[in-house]
Amino acid sequence: MAINVQIRDRSARITLSGRFDFDVHRDFKNAYMPLIDNAALREIEIEMSKVDYLDSAALGMLMLLNERAKDASKSILLLNASSVVSKVLEVANFNRIFRIKNSP
Repeated sequence: MAINVQIRDRSARITLSGRFDFDVHRDFKNAYMPLIDNAALREIEIEMSKVDYLDSAALGMLMLLNERAKDASKSILLLNASSVVSKVLEVANFNRIFRIKNSP
């Protein structure tokens, strides 16, 4: 999996591509922890258009990110999930926990 981080103004975007599973938990945490610690940031976007697979470990990583973001008064936005990923997020009721947005 490739993980890319971009910061723009008061928002950060983590772009993921490939398989989002337990094998990337350390890299994912290393990508978001500096963003959680950055007091200037208010929102963290997770760009998921190039994620072709995610498992329960990935769902757990997103939940942990969400808890840490809330503790730091930051919001999380999941962006552009592919149809396969969208179905997993829907079954897991993530729409009740996260803001999920898909570009037209």
